[in-house]
Amino acid sequence: MKAAVCRAFGQPLTIEELSIADPGVGEVKVRLAACAICHSDVTLAEGGWGGDLPAVYGHEASGIVESVGPGVSNLQQGDHVVVTLIRSCGHCHYCSQSVETQCEADFQLDRQSPLADETGQNVAQGLNSGAFAQQVVVEQSQVCVIPSDIPLDVASILACGVLTGFGAVANTANIKPGCTIAVVGCGGVGINSIQGAVHCGASRIIALDLLDEKLELARLFGATHTVNSAQSTCTAQVIELSGGRGVDYVFVTVGVKAAIEQSLDILAKAGTAVIVGMPASGVLAEYDPGEFAAKGQSLVGSKMGSASVRRDIPKLAALYQAGTLKLDELVSGRYALEDINDAIASVKRGEALRNVVIF
Repeated sequence: MKAAVCRAFGQPLTIEELSIADPGVGEVKVRLAACAICHSDVTLAEGGWGGDLPAVYGHEASGIVESVGPGVSNLQQGDHVVVTLIRSCGHCHYCSQSVETQCEADFQLDRQSPLADETGQNVAQGLNSGAFAQQVVVEQSQVCVIPSDIPLDVASILACGVLTGFGAVANTANIKPGCTIAVVGCGGVGINSIQGAVHCGASRIIALDLLDEKLELARLFGATHTVNSAQSTCTAQVIELSGGRGVDYVFVTVGVKAAIEQSLDILAKAGTAVIVGMPASGVLAEYDPGEFAAKGQSLVGSKMGSASVRRDIPKLAALYQAGTLKLDELVSGRYALEDINDAIASVKRGEALRNVVIF
């Protein structure tokens, strides 16, 4: 099979022929139709979180089940599926509390990648998926069946961008109807935090971004107000728009130190800041803990929108089918695998909500 392989951090991906193992116990092989490009893939490919090389990245995918290994009973050949990075055993300390994103189990795929190059060298399966490739072998918990009438190219975005952004609002924060929120960063994840806020009944949704064109898109997805965060009056504008108190919730969807620190400046007393975007390792933010405690504020991390694959993806698919969740509008461009570096460059320039590689 063809895959986009990273052999040196910060270098363009190369298209190579790799071999992929057959699915083992509890595993599934999926022939991919599409894989969207998430900024996490870019951070990994540039070495921001370390990791092993060579590697295949990509984790926001969809396709059709090709074969299943022993012990797989809820999936079968021909199923249309979304492939996520979330591996969960269903019975560890965290899974028993429905915190599947923190599963502590050790899977065979954690110990041995299913990918190898033509010399037999092991190739790392980036973010549990390695989906910049024509096929993947993943643990069965990473896969969720979707209705076959949902186009697979747009369905791929459910695997991370929508799951993370929407879930940060609906699951991690579980916001209440009538609250005020701010979303810092209007990329693929931030736009879906806005969609989540609309769904949950937020009364005022303030979108912040450096690019005016992203702010225009934010309004199309439900933002009630927009503020360019490059303006010196940005903080004052958000405070004014939220009745002089600050917002009840801030969702920081970009992994940028300044954005994380700014979120506390626009947060109301007893408000909650939710950190969704992940900076490169070693990036530290600063805040005044005394002031933070005096205001009774909360700081919360959100990994993959605190999602449950089999609970949340069917829910999101149903909202799309009902016309209340926008997916088609999230696709900025479609690229062949051979053009993946162009797609990634577009993401790095901030031009795309989601670029999708089509197989």
